[in-house]
Amino acid sequence: MTHYKTVPIDGLSIFYREAGDPNAPALLLLHGFPTSSHMYRNLMPLLADRYHVMAPDLPGFGFSDAPDRAHFEYTFEHLTDVIDRFTGDLRLRRYAVYVFDYGAPVGFRLAARHPERVTALISQNGNAYEEGLSEGWNPIQRYWREPTPSNRMALLDFLKPETTRFQYVHGVPDEAMVAPESYTLDSALLARPGNADIQLDLFLDYRSNVAAYSHFQAYFRTHRPSLLATWGKHDPFFVPAGAEAFTRDLPDAEIRFYDTGHFALETHAAEIGAAIRAFLARHLH
Repeated sequence: MTHYKTVPIDGLSIFYREAGDPNAPALLLLHGFPTSSHMYRNLMPLLADRYHVMAPDLPGFGFSDAPDRAHFEYTFEHLTDVIDRFTGDLRLRRYAVYVFDYGAPVGFRLAARHPERVTALISQNGNAYEEGLSEGWNPIQRYWREPTPSNRMALLDFLKPETTRFQYVHGVPDEAMVAPESYTLDSALLARPGNADIQLDLFLDYRSNVAAYSHFQAYFRTHRPSLLATWGKHDPFFVPAGAEAFTRDLPDAEIRFYDTGHFALETHAAEIGAAIRAFLARHLH
């Protein structure tokens, strides 16, 4: 059974999904844009018989609080601070981390802060190398170079319902495999008052993640975490070269590609779940 809970962190209510025996090895699942822990609804039951699985919603996403920008700085460093305290308050002393999209810079920051706590890394379309960024990033990179109001407003297209649906269905073998409630829920939560500016702030701060890639790569080389990359090979934003690049710093990294898009769990949860079980069985003792 998956349980749906909240915990207070720094005055915020952080929503999370939890399944499995709390005494089992822990796996922290970190979602990306524009979704929430809802993306893990099919994966968690596949792992919960063996692992303690926890998936929080980041501030500004899902069912966690989305405080006003005047009172909460929406940066990836700050999101990491919240998740760092989340793991502390819930007494996750040792855990593997599954990262996806925005969850990658949060999870990699967390691992670099506390390498002694992180037992393994699973990256599903979670990037740490510049060659992993597709041309789909061009409008956002233009905003990094010139953070003008017009370049900011141009990014509102990324928040439209049709763009959210595109992220789910692009590159999948059969669009009928993608549950419509996935992108419909994301779109509804993106449409909340004030949320557009939260997302635009994070688009701008994503440049801090690219600047941190060398830091993440140094962590990989120094601490040699076990890493599994499971990649939807038709992702329009994070291309397969980003998965292959992990082997430059982690020669023993396991790289698997799937015939699907960005939200690979929507179509390949069973295959990815089986790969995770086999990977963790080899590397968690």
